[in-house]
Amino acid sequence: MGIIKRIKEEIRIIQERDPAIHSWMEVFLYPSFKVMLHYRLAHRLYLSEHYFLARLISQRGVRRTGIEIHPGAQIGEGFFIDHGNGVIIGETAVIGNNVTLYQGVTLGGTGKEHGKRHPTIGDNVMISAGAKVLGSFTIGENSKIGAGSVVLSAVPPNSTVVGVPGRVVKRNNQALPRETLDQVHLPDPVKEDIALLQQANTELINRVLELEQKVKQLQNQADSEETQL
Repeated sequence: MGIIKRIKEEIRIIQERDPAIHSWMEVFLYPSFKVMLHYRLAHRLYLSEHYFLARLISQRGVRRTGIEIHPGAQIGEGFFIDHGNGVIIGETAVIGNNVTLYQGVTLGGTGKEHGKRHPTIGDNVMISAGAKVLGSFTIGENSKIGAGSVVLSAVPPNSTVVGVPGRVVKRNNQALPRETLDQVHLPDPVKEDIALLQQANTELINRVLELEQKVKQLQNQADSEETQL
């Protein structure tokens, strides 16, 4: 894709996914737009083994936007970073098409691997604010990672992950169209567990009350029979 087509595509993506953008000219002020221009150029240099120049351009993008994308990372079409300050994407990360990241997301390694050290993100994935995905594994397509989650192992496709460490709380969702991406209305497993415990506790209390009532009835019946004798 040529540079002009690439710029037009970046403008279209940002306008489509961020309702705060009111005109195409605002896109030029947007951190995601700036950092992706730096990344595309740095990535070309990286593939040509001009590693120093690639990192130089990459670090310039970091200083201007607060978003760090290693020039070695592989990023597909339709990639979008919303309010991206603090986003970090490692060298061996692979990102599919139509992926959305929010501020503070890290696609990093654990510091122990060699070779492929960073995660692979499938198509149509949304990773919410502050989430950390650490290690060389795959986040399946159409999945959602909840805000503040720490994901340390593979996630099946069509899943919702929340918590620290992250765990799958929902599977086999429908594919997530861009307009329905929502990082707020996700399942809360702690709240659900508490609700189940409260329900079980209520049932237990009711059962104890029933048993106490039966004991009283038996005692009254025994007292009555003893009086008759």
